Formats: sequence, C-alpha cells, structure tokens
Amino acid sequence: MTVDLSPVQEYYKDKTIFITGASGFMGKVLLEKLLYSCHSLKEVIIICRPKRGKTPESRLEEMYKLPIFQRIRDERPHMLKKVTIYQGDVTFDLLGLSGDSLKHVTENTNIVFHMAATLKLEGNLRDAIDMNLVGTKRALAVAKQMKHLEAFIHLSTAFCNCDQEVMYEKVYEFPHKPEDLIRLAEWMDVKTLDTITPDLLKPHPNTYTYSKRLAEILVRDHYESMPVIIARPSIVSPAAYEPIPGWVDNMNGPTGLMIGCGKGVIRSVLVNQDYKAEVIPVDYAINGLIVIPYEFNKQAKRPAQVPVYNITNAEHRKMTMGTVVELSKRINRQIPLNAGLWYPDPCVTTNKVYHNINVALFHWLPAYFLDFLLLLFGQKRFMVRVQEKISTGLGVLQFFTLTAWSFRSELYCSLWNKLNEEDKAIFNMNMHVKETEDDYMVQCALGARKFILKEKDEDLPTARMHMKIQFVVDVVCKTVIVGLFLYYVLKWTGALALF
Repeated sequence: MTVDLSPVQEYYKDKTIFITGASGFMGKVLLEKLLYSCHSLKEVIIICRPKRGKTPESRLEEMYKLPIFQRIRDERPHMLKKVTIYQGDVTFDLLGLSGDSLKHVTENTNIVFHMAATLKLEGNLRDAIDMNLVGTKRALAVAKQMKHLEAFIHLSTAFCNCDQEVMYEKVYEFPHKPEDLIRLAEWMDVKTLDTITPDLLKPHPNTYTYSKRLAEILVRDHYESMPVIIARPSIVSPAAYEPIPGWVDNMNGPTGLMIGCGKGVIRSVLVNQDYKAEVIPVDYAINGLIVIPYEFNKQAKRPAQVPVYNITNAEHRKMTMGTVVELSKRINRQIPLNAGLWYPDPCVTTNKVYHNINVALFHWLPAYFLDFLLLLFGQKRFMVRVQEKISTGLGVLQFFTLTAWSFRSELYCSLWNKLNEEDKAIFNMNMHVKETEDDYMVQCALGARKFILKEKDEDLPTARMHMKIQFVVDVVCKTVIVGLFLYYVLKWTGALALF
C-alpha cells in the first residue's frame, strides 16, 4: 500500500542517518522520532560504547524497553529493525570504527547528527577538550569520508558565547584556536592544565561552554568543503507533547533543581527572579533538528556562511525565573514528591552572603548531623557526599541563573514558518499553542515523579499528608530558632531585664 508522505518525510525516504550520542537524553528522543515519523528512511546507524559490563547491543535492547519507545513497539515495531549499532566512542580515532563498520558508515550515510558530548559543567578541561572538541574533530574526519553526505548537524549550546550581550545565529570569533588547544591538552600534564584552566576559560564560566565554543569554530572551518550546520539548543527540558508529555531521563538543569527543592534537600538557591528562564522542550528541539537538513538541502543555493540555529523558546512564552519559582512551589504542593527530607520552601536570593549562610545552616549542618546518626546506628553514611554533589551543581548553575540572556532565533523560527500544514502536524514547533506554561510545568512535575523517581500516582495522598506534617514541623522549628535567637540577643544586650 502506498503511503502519502509529507515533504519532510519524503526527504528522509531511503536515507541513512548516522547518530553519535544516541544514548543521551536528546539522542533517545531523536532516534525515536526518526523511527516513528520518518518511517520511510532506510537505516539509522548509531555508535555506543560498552558500559557497566553491558555490550552496545544489550544497551540498545534496554533502551527499546523505555516508555518513550512504546508507540513504536505498538504501531511500528518493524522500524526497530532499521537500527544498526556499532561499538564506537568519540574519544577514539575514527570514532572507534574500522573495517566493515567504517566502510558501511562511509558508503551509506546521508545525514549525520553529532550529539555526543560531556555535559559536565564542572568537568576538567582535558576531558572537555577530548570529548567536545577532539570528539567533534574525529566525527568530522569520518564524515569527510562519507560519499553521499548531505548534512552534518553539530549540536552545540546556546550559551557558548556568554561574553555577548545579544547572541545572534552566527559563529563568533575567539582568541584561542581549536587546534592550539588540542595540542596543548596533548602535551601538557593534567595538573598543570588544571592550574591554568581558570585563566584559559575567561570569560567562560566552565569547561563545557568553552569547549563547545571552540568546537563551533572547528565546524565552521569545514563549511567550504562540507555541508556542516550548527544547532544551539538552550537548556533542554522535559517533553511538551511527544513521545510522552513530561518525558525526561536525567537530573540535569531544571529537572534536578525541581526534584532537589521538592525533596527539601536544596534549601537555598541563587536566582535573579527578574531574568527570564531559557528552556526549550526536548521535542521542540528534536523536531527542529530533523527539519534542518531538509531545509538546508531544498535551497537552490548554499548560504555564504555556515547556518547556525539558536533553538530557543519564543520571547512571548518565556517566563521570569520568579514566576517559575512561584509556579514550582504551587505545583509542588499539588503534586508533592514522596518522603522528602524537609518541607519544600527554598530561599531564593541574589545575595551570595545570605545564600552561603543558608547553605551552611540548612545544607551542610543537617548533612553532617544525619551522617553522624547513621554512623551511630552502623549504617552507611551518604548525606555529606550528596551535599558535595549538590554544592558543586549549584555552584556551576548560578552563572546561568544570575545572568540575563538574550538570543535571536529568526532562523530557527523560520523552520516552522516554512513548513506546510501536514509537516506542522508531524514536526511540532508551534509557539502559539493553547496550553499554558502552567500546564507544561505540571507535566514536568508529573514526569519527574514518574520517570526519574519512579513514584506512583496512588502515593499522592500519602505524600500530601506527609507534606502537611513537614509544614507544621518547619513552622515550629523556625519559630523556636527565631525565638531562641531573640532571647539570647535580648539577654546579651541586657534588654531582657526590662521585662
């Protein structure tokens, strides 16, 4: 039976797609969407490394069992057979491919999505360069051998040009050259490199945005000889609509913050509530990525400069971080998490001194106290270790929550405007939907409960009762602490004798 295909689907017909980073959050959603909506494609090739004793093949089988692949298992199970997996790694030359696997990739691939990267904002510079910069160089080296390459989409980040007041859809120059940094990381020992890292990074706050900026320059320099494209998503948040509303599989960014605050583990955050939150639902970002090669190849003439897409939310849909905080608190009261450590009412401030006092009193002090109790009862201590991770995470996050960001995304917006109605229904990037941000955040909260914490809906009544008890305990404790503080102040000043 002949199936009518939309223009984007027609473009992907009989195409072979090669993906690095398919096991990541965005990679999984990209793989699922390609298989489900571009069902006339020929093949999807992914590379994967062994992990925790599991082979790439067993990791792929486990991935297929995830909820996001349910609609494919139900409606198009034959599409799973179109996925070819090879053992590979972006930290190896030629991505770890050789012999027949390398030949198959280079002779058949039409489109490359290079998504593999280390997202550790606090990671050391050598690892960031090896994964994000040299890894991109290795991917380009393989792509250069591809006989039928039509598009190489490099996934960057919207925050990689943090020294710019307004970030346009173009590659910005930087004093450091990618090849120079690659050579530096090769011959310099880790200790010396770590010592000079703070000076190298300026004005970048971390090794992630720094290495991503250099990788963009590397990709741009291949534009004359290769069909390279740069895509820059902002902070990628849970799915708005597909494959499942609220789908998320990691604690990065806003999801981790939501869970940490919801569990009462994070009691203070540095956030400028007047600045706008920069997030994009993962399905919007992935639909944009899929449309990009189609749009690039339908043009009669290649653009003079490398195409760059800032995949960011529309201005009229961006909320201030203060609104996000208040919404999160309200939603958390409606949909509380199970068995939190304390009543979820974090302090939100821009005052670093006040924040540090809160962290000392409400993060570190309880952590050491609980670990002391665990030691007394002969249990394994873990709270201080957890707080160390939280402290590191909040430290690198504050650069993004205390900075006003301004992105121009005309090229990304044009992708949606140029689609016909059929493709708009399939590859949704509509910024004028009837659902509100409140609706979306409810889905995010439900997604965090279900997919990250594995909490069940039937546990909600118990969780609500537990939160009411926590509220009473929180009020009593604060009253006692403030009362004791006032008592000793009055006693120390001698004012207590007047009563």
